[in-house]
Amino acid sequence: MPPPSSRPPAPHRQDFPHWASDTIRYGDLDRQNHVNNAVFSTYLETGRVMVLRDPGCGLLVPDTEFSLVRAVIDFRGELRWPGTIDIGTAIARIGTSSLTFAQAVFQGETCAANAETTVVLVDAETRRPRPFPADVAERIRASMPRAPGRA
Repeated sequence: MPPPSSRPPAPHRQDFPHWASDTIRYGDLDRQNHVNNAVFSTYLETGRVMVLRDPGCGLLVPDTEFSLVRAVIDFRGELRWPGTIDIGTAIARIGTSSLTFAQAVFQGETCAANAETTVVLVDAETRRPRPFPADVAERIRASMPRAPGRA
């Protein structure tokens, strides 16, 4: 009998307040004729950027940029061409200068991958991490939805 899996269950669509869509391109495929694992990072980027640059989310800070510093992806299934996918994104944690996102890639109701990605707010001139202004940090905390698997 195999040992029980410690892998958490796949997230569901209702776990994510922010959504973006993308088209699976023929060029996304690998020799096995499914979407190459490396392309999932691009799909996740689409979801993050939609949140980071959405004026309604209030994450933009003048003279700064966001830089990806960590990405952990759990692959759960294949994606095949042709088709479209949806990327769900939720803010899981906020640090002094960082945001950690819970994200997932769905095709229909099926979760093909889920991820935890972290970005850092970087000063555009010095290229060093810059703390969120207090009002921005408070606004993010006050509006943060509960991310999948978080209390």
